[in-house]
Amino acid sequence: MSGVRQGGEAGGGGREVLGDAEAGAAGTGADGTGTGVDGTGADGTEAGAGGTGGGSGGDPGSERRLHPVTPLRRAWAPFTIVAGWAIHDPNSAQQRLSQLTATTLLLASAAVIVGGALYGFLSWWFTHFSVTDTELRIRTGLFFRRTAHIRLDRLQAVDVTRPLLARVAGVAKLKLDVVGAEKKDELAYLGEREAAELRAELLARAAGFAPEQAREVGEAPVRNLLHVQPRMLAVSLLLTGGPWVLLVAALAVPTLLWLATHNVWTVLATAIPMLGGAFASSGGRFIKEYDWTVGESPDGLRIDYGLLDKAHETVPPGRVQTVHIVQPLLWRRLGWVRVELDVAGSANGVLVPVAPRAQAAAVIGRVLPGVRVPDADELVRPPARAAWCVPLWWKGYGLAITEEVFAARHGLLKRRLSLVPHAKVQSVRLSQGPWERHKDVADVRVDTGANKTVTARLRPTQEARALLNSQADRSRTSRKQARPDRWMS
Repeated sequence: MSGVRQGGEAGGGGREVLGDAEAGAAGTGADGTGTGVDGTGADGTEAGAGGTGGGSGGDPGSERRLHPVTPLRRAWAPFTIVAGWAIHDPNSAQQRLSQLTATTLLLASAAVIVGGALYGFLSWWFTHFSVTDTELRIRTGLFFRRTAHIRLDRLQAVDVTRPLLARVAGVAKLKLDVVGAEKKDELAYLGEREAAELRAELLARAAGFAPEQAREVGEAPVRNLLHVQPRMLAVSLLLTGGPWVLLVAALAVPTLLWLATHNVWTVLATAIPMLGGAFASSGGRFIKEYDWTVGESPDGLRIDYGLLDKAHETVPPGRVQTVHIVQPLLWRRLGWVRVELDVAGSANGVLVPVAPRAQAAAVIGRVLPGVRVPDADELVRPPARAAWCVPLWWKGYGLAITEEVFAARHGLLKRRLSLVPHAKVQSVRLSQGPWERHKDVADVRVDTGANKTVTARLRPTQEARALLNSQADRSRTSRKQARPDRWMS
């Protein structure tokens, strides 16, 4: 069986996962391909047992281990299993614990502690990584060995995250974003200095630098574009309706349940998730998006944020498929907006948590060079007869076609303007229900490379048909004229 490869935009894959216990060895050529007997599933992420053989530019002696504190990350697994069993059936757990003697309980606790420590150590001991001329190899697995071959020319981002406890220990985690891969591979944990050096080397190699030059290139220079002040972030969250709705519900619903049932467990089971949701959408977002900074470098836009857990992400050039400008009702008077992204093959979703519209537009211009954000008066509303299809809310829809983007807006209270560059449109569709046919309106949907759809709703039918053909031609022409983006160009 051949190794499983996940495809990119044009079908080429960036990650290959091999397990070769039965074949005995697996090799990779200069193009990052290889063959071997594997146990991969449909998504290409699980592999059978085995090791790896030689590869182009690879040196078995160059394999490295993760930071020595890494075993602590996996040592909690046995404790999690025991805790899950106790929570799943608390009555049975309490009954069995009451039947144990003090000696037995002490021995069982010692066995769990020793087992956790041993599992953490062995999982760290059997994890190695190495950088060859063409790929990054990560070998993991205690019982079932998994080897990930990550082609350097398919890397689109290398993110650094430092959770609170990792910052205390002086370590960091590298997350590798590969074209076509649904799940990020990661190296957790490395020393902070080693993580920064490895990230710089991988990005330089992805840009096409020779191996001997990549180590000398170092971190690419960065120019700050935007910094979100904590005060603005806090005020923006207070002016968002979601947390207040959840907070009111968390107070009202448990009160009604108490009056109806007088059962404290029912009240707690309802109130705690609601209070947690209210905190996650307000305080949790503040903690996550604190000290948000956007900078520009040759390897893309860099985003740094976090109060407790520090994160360093990169928006890779040319991979942004759609930009969303979000504006809640209470933000309009202040002229603030939030900018979100759809990035092909990446989970990076926020570019700017809150900023004045002019500053946000300037940052968007760096993500999508040459793109101008249409003004509100440029967006054309659906005809008045669309009110029979979507009463009142039809006024929130709008459409604008510029030389660079397909721009569609929706939402009456919370407006969302989506910008799709013509070169990123993969397909165009027209949809029309029975009532829409009766009112002579139709929806035009454009699909992007991030498996997302942007819809221009309730357009006049003749306009929608003309837009269907013109947008297809416009996208085809833009793809031919678009220049390929290159790292550190």
